[in-house]
Amino acid sequence: MKIAVVGTGYVGLVTGTCFAETGNQVTCVDIDENKIEKMRAGEIPIYEPGLEDLFLRNSNEGRLQFTTNLAEGIEGAKVIFLALPTPPGEDGSADLKYILKVANDLGPLLKDYTVIIDKSTVPVGTSEKVHAAISKGAKVPFDVVSNPEFLREGVAVEDFMKPDRVVIGTKSERAKEVMNKLYAPLVRQGNPIIFMDERSAEMTKYAANAFLATKITFMNEIANLCELVGANVDDIRKGIGTDSRIGKRFLFAGIGYGGSCFPKDVQALAKTSLENDYKFQILDAVMNVNEQQKTKLIPAVQEFFGNNLKGKKIAMWGLAFKPYTDDIREAPALYNIDSLIEAGCEVHVYDPEAMKNVQSVVGNKVTYCKNPYECLQDADALLIMTEWPQFRTPDFDKMESLLKNKIIFDGRNLYELDQMKEMGYTYYSIGRERV
Repeated sequence: MKIAVVGTGYVGLVTGTCFAETGNQVTCVDIDENKIEKMRAGEIPIYEPGLEDLFLRNSNEGRLQFTTNLAEGIEGAKVIFLALPTPPGEDGSADLKYILKVANDLGPLLKDYTVIIDKSTVPVGTSEKVHAAISKGAKVPFDVVSNPEFLREGVAVEDFMKPDRVVIGTKSERAKEVMNKLYAPLVRQGNPIIFMDERSAEMTKYAANAFLATKITFMNEIANLCELVGANVDDIRKGIGTDSRIGKRFLFAGIGYGGSCFPKDVQALAKTSLENDYKFQILDAVMNVNEQQKTKLIPAVQEFFGNNLKGKKIAMWGLAFKPYTDDIREAPALYNIDSLIEAGCEVHVYDPEAMKNVQSVVGNKVTYCKNPYECLQDADALLIMTEWPQFRTPDFDKMESLLKNKIIFDGRNLYELDQMKEMGYTYYSIGRERV
């Protein structure tokens, strides 16, 4: 099948590359000329495990191509994915200007029946707006389908190639046939393609992310209470996670969620609710708790140093909002960096993938280190912000020789309490006894 993907951000590039891998002819379209030139030269603009190999193979074999010309990109395409950004506006609602601009441009360019697919996360009712925008200039029949993505950064390729489910919103039988054919190679093991109306598909994406954000936040609230009553959140996680009604995933306490999806989608769903005269109280609580949770360790740092952090050197491990990605959008690390600098600290940071992105935002307000141990040289304390695997089993003897104080503030609960006690570290974590 000939496929066009408009937008080469995280979702667009994964979508285009993975569909090329299943044998389709894919053209990715983006207005960023510099980005397109780099991709034509084989340079991938994002870090995502497993994506680069697929990207290079399909580019070299001619199934994955790139252009800045929309008309050229959609030439002969049976389906066109819209994978454009929907950033939050000042009021929290998703901004549809990029999607609607492309929709207006598409109408006159369509030469035959085409399925236009909203792949971006968009508010309920967007498919109707896109349809209306395309209709202004279209001279041929077309359908607009809602097909939300459920990709987890860090395992997005696996999620795309072996999806738990594929959600498709359309009332058109013709569009259903096209979508069934498109996704058939990805659901051979029997995972479902779930058809529904367009509005329900749009709501499904928001409902999924809002529920997962709520699950994370609930455990963070439990963790905060655990610290007050002397319970251990890790034991509680195991105790409730084995209940099949609850499940084991998204129950790890920490310093809150970040990234490109949860913060934006929870905010957008809350805004949609208000627009429909409904106050979604749970979501308001989730957003408030998460905002506070991001810097939960800062008061503990201040308390340890007698409320005088001026001149203290703080090492920070982890900058991305989660491991296996370079995405720093709404990353708790950024909020902690701001708080520490404001308090007069000298901050030295290390992340295996995200430092370039942080430098573009924070500049030289912090010192970027070549490895985790360089960060620790003469540091007064270590803060852990991201649970990268290499931080889980470090050389604690080497750490002790580098740190001024054997103190770790761990926002991701990487280490066992008994281990910290045995090695003589002062150790603060989330929802557990202080060592």
